[in-house]
Amino acid sequence: MKIYIVIPTYNEKDNLKILVKKISELKIENSYIIIVDDNSPDKTGVLADKLAEDYNLSVIHRSAKQGLGSAYKQGFSLAIQNDADLIVQMDADLSHNPDDIPRLITVCLEGYDLVIGSRKIKGGQIVNWNLWRKFCSWGAMSFARLALNIKTKDLTAGFRCFKKEALQKINFQNIKSNGYAWLEEIIYLAEKNNLKIKEVPVSFVDRKAGRSKLGKKEIIEFFKTIFRLKFHSDA
Repeated sequence: MKIYIVIPTYNEKDNLKILVKKISELKIENSYIIIVDDNSPDKTGVLADKLAEDYNLSVIHRSAKQGLGSAYKQGFSLAIQNDADLIVQMDADLSHNPDDIPRLITVCLEGYDLVIGSRKIKGGQIVNWNLWRKFCSWGAMSFARLALNIKTKDLTAGFRCFKKEALQKINFQNIKSNGYAWLEEIIYLAEKNNLKIKEVPVSFVDRKAGRSKLGKKEIIEFFKTIFRLKFHSDA
């Protein structure tokens, strides 16, 4: 069994070396890391190339900042081309604890198509967010779940483990959204295709280094995607 861990990066030089080292220390058999870098001005891509000399790691260099969703498309595609059985996605900013990776893998192998590291179920939590940010997140997610009839509680979680066949079944390459809206659309398609999904609780720790990539453009696309899927799901 081959396991690929896909990590998109943009200006994550302060976090990437720490993350890669922690993943390597887990000693997950037949595991590989794919870094998808969007030409980071802080030279994250250069650092990734150096790390590739010492770790089971490959780097996709992109010419410009093209977005989270398209980064995952390329990373997932490369993993599948390399005969991945399981594909893990996670953030580069250390908000996801690498120690949770084996747990997501184990649960996936118990018979699930998709396992989500969830902040929104019992035992899960978000550390270091103020009440306003938590309220806005809850409101946006509740609206999306209600509008799209989604059962998954944490539909914007970026910490996930997929079976290869699950990604192929939902035709991930055809997903139209980008940015963080990609995260909700792929859950929508997973549920629409009756994939077996499991949420497991994780602690999400807000980044300590670098800047959040979530801006007004991302928020607007999140809500536009909801209405597109609701009223033009085949468009």
